Amino acid sequence: MQVLGIIGSPRRGGNTESLVDAILEGASQNGITAEKLILDELEIRPCKGCFACSKTNECVQDDDMKIVTDKMRQSQIWVLGTPIYWWGPSAQFKAFLDRWVSISRAIFRGKRVILAIPMGGGSESYARHTVAMFEDVFRYLNMDHIETILAPGSDNRDAVRNEPSLMEQAHRIGREIAKKV
Repeated sequence: MQVLGIIGSPRRGGNTESLVDAILEGASQNGITAEKLILDELEIRPCKGCFACSKTNECVQDDDMKIVTDKMRQSQIWVLGTPIYWWGPSAQFKAFLDRWVSISRAIFRGKRVILAIPMGGGSESYARHTVAMFEDVFRYLNMDHIETILAPGSDNRDAVRNEPSLMEQAHRIGREIAKKV
């Protein structure tokens, strides 16, 4: 079994990556193969809205989305991490999500997904629009939303790592992945 972490934060070693890493580490403790992609280090252009993909089942853009799609196809569980930027996902993550329109729906059906969402705001309500957007997308694509971990008040680089209960929660989620498949 394989789990894929996809990080939508441009800040390496920050709160989003720390949360996703903790989940992946927990999964690895149960013998699950874990891999991580950093969207900011890949070239993923925004969707052009041309809908050529509806005729060819492929995006006309020649970028790293093909690599990400292959890894998504090979993985049974996805850990999707994005910080909250103005009540939404990061630009890197939104560009990636918008490109899902060009991917065969079969790749999504039955995939299990965990959301990892830190935010500078001190209330989980800052993530409500983003979480609702993801939940709608997951329902539409017949995906299985396993769990969401939110980290409000994560306004400095080490905030998540300095919250032992939050890090333990992320590790626990990772350890329990095998039970969910």
